[in-house]
Amino acid sequence: MLPGPLALIAEITHRCPLHCVYCSNPLQMAAASSELTTEEWVGVFRQASKLGVLHLHLTGGEPLARTDLTQLVDAAHAAGLYTNLITSGIGLSESRLTPLVKAGLDHVQLSFQNSRESSADWIAGTRAHALKVELAPMICRSGVAFTINMVVHRQNLDHLEEMIALAESLHPDRLEIAHVQYYGWAFKNRDALLPTRKQVNDSLRIVSVAQERLAGRIHIEAVVPDYYARYPKACMGGWGRQQLIIDPAGKALPCHAAGVIPGLRFDTVREHSLEWIWQESNAFQKFRGERWMPEPCRSCDRRGMDFGGCRCQAFLVAGDAASTDPACSLAPKHPLIEEVVARVNASSDSADNAPHGGEKIDSLWSYRPQPGQ
Repeated sequence: MLPGPLALIAEITHRCPLHCVYCSNPLQMAAASSELTTEEWVGVFRQASKLGVLHLHLTGGEPLARTDLTQLVDAAHAAGLYTNLITSGIGLSESRLTPLVKAGLDHVQLSFQNSRESSADWIAGTRAHALKVELAPMICRSGVAFTINMVVHRQNLDHLEEMIALAESLHPDRLEIAHVQYYGWAFKNRDALLPTRKQVNDSLRIVSVAQERLAGRIHIEAVVPDYYARYPKACMGGWGRQQLIIDPAGKALPCHAAGVIPGLRFDTVREHSLEWIWQESNAFQKFRGERWMPEPCRSCDRRGMDFGGCRCQAFLVAGDAASTDPACSLAPKHPLIEEVVARVNASSDSADNAPHGGEKIDSLWSYRPQPGQ
């Protein structure tokens, strides 16, 4: 029998006060009326613990939009799960955080869109940056582990040194420099969000210097965007190998974007047990292991490291979820990635398309996600 997953990502709602242009939520979000009830989520957490899950990530949308969040944290703690709240900070206050900590919350991950308030607020679609800065000391005082998540892309990567300095001033335990992943709304806005090669190379140097300087104080994690990597990452630790996601309506997914792949049936926790979904469901077995792999993955020495890369990226870029991730330099369809990279770098020579501080970028994006109804 396959070992259980290590982590459960619980998207407890798609409701969100932000309208980020790189939102990874599906283009068709779950309505509030379809969300799992408190009792249903409690049952999921108990099943997850029995299945071997160690880490629970409460996310969304904005998880603070759920009025029963403290009850959910209490249930997760009772089930023995290490619980991480991933939040924009909107809706968080001392009176909200204190009960969450008492209920057993272990970790808060607070997202930032930039170091500069005007640009950060534009990207988020609302005035949120100043609130985030104010919340950081409160989170530090609470005693929970604290991560700052800086989401980076073409329009803010030139501010990376400022962003790291801001994070340092807020004293997190951990800083995650997270390049936008090109799914959902980010895929539609890819040409405006994908950084240039120079930006990526400069960022690697900046991160390396910061990691050395802040060693022992702030742990910094960062990865190269897939489009500039030689080999793809093991998306989610491999399809159906280490993690699973439950969306607000109870649908179980091997990764955030898996719903874009046609022909897969995603079972729900309202119809089946979590164990059955993990062990038996068609969706979780579809790309698990190596039997599905085409060449060059099938004979590649890296097949047990990256598992063929991302299935959703293969579908979105190459039109075939069963093909080698085109981000891989060995993939037959890698030229599709090279074409995008070449186009983005060529357009960077235009003053109109060069990265800005947030003052002139309205025209670059035609899609902005709306909150779940």
